[in-house]
Amino acid sequence: MMESYALLVAATLNAGTVLALASLGLLINEKAGIVNLGAEGMMLCAAIAGFAAVVHSGSDLMGFAAGIGAGALLALVFGGLVIWLNTNQYATGLAVSLFGAGFSAFVGVGYVQEKIAARASFAIPYLSDIPLLGPALFRHHPLVYLTVLLALALIWFLYRTRAGLVLRSVGESPESAHALGYPVRRIRLLAVVTGGALCGLAGAYISIVYTPLWVEGMVAGKGWIALALTTFATWRPARVLLGAYLFGGVTMLQFHLQGMGVEVPSQFLSMLPYLSTVVVLALISRNPLWIRINMPTSIGKPFYPGA
Repeated sequence: MMESYALLVAATLNAGTVLALASLGLLINEKAGIVNLGAEGMMLCAAIAGFAAVVHSGSDLMGFAAGIGAGALLALVFGGLVIWLNTNQYATGLAVSLFGAGFSAFVGVGYVQEKIAARASFAIPYLSDIPLLGPALFRHHPLVYLTVLLALALIWFLYRTRAGLVLRSVGESPESAHALGYPVRRIRLLAVVTGGALCGLAGAYISIVYTPLWVEGMVAGKGWIALALTTFATWRPARVLLGAYLFGGVTMLQFHLQGMGVEVPSQFLSMLPYLSTVVVLALISRNPLWIRINMPTSIGKPFYPGA
């Protein structure tokens, strides 16, 4: 029984890594005042790009690089449209998401039956041999641990560096930042591309490590859950990380319960992550003051330098 709980913890960390990477990327976007609803499409394009790169090169690093590149490229297009052409952020994000879903399905037709070599097993020497704790915490892909470090680094960047202060000021009052001489549009574009790269890394992680294969629509709504997580976490990186593991645990719980023989309809278990998202957002919405205090003031609002 205890071993099954250890495996559940391990699966939770694995699933939570996908959500954490994407959510941290979207958090950077929103701290700069940009809402990107295209995360789902970017993750899908990155998933097929990463998977195809591994199929042809045999290198996981090439796969992750391809995923990051695909996510950053789509984010660059999105950023150019909403920041320089002042298109509606929400409509443009939805367009990117729809494009990513269709394009990845089209490109991925030839990769549905492809397989990649078995992933190398990762284990931290000595620590991985500890009963229960070893299988639960110390046998993960290095990216699982790097995601935690990334969240800590982002906390330091946002609240302990001048560059982080400038980024937050652009999200709070782009007019004031512009008046002080900061290139608001370029800062926002850099934030959008960085966020897209992290979404791309999350997408590549899905197709290379999490479920090493390609299936149309395999991101399965994780981009939307990541988007909701930024609000759930009230735009705080540490809360994003905790929220990602919470939702990752809910996702894995369905398989754990099925394995234990719990007689619950599989359809109900499958909808648990999305039901949890709705419930959490509904609870948060009951306290609008809490959201208003933490939310970047200019989020979703266009900026016109000449105005």
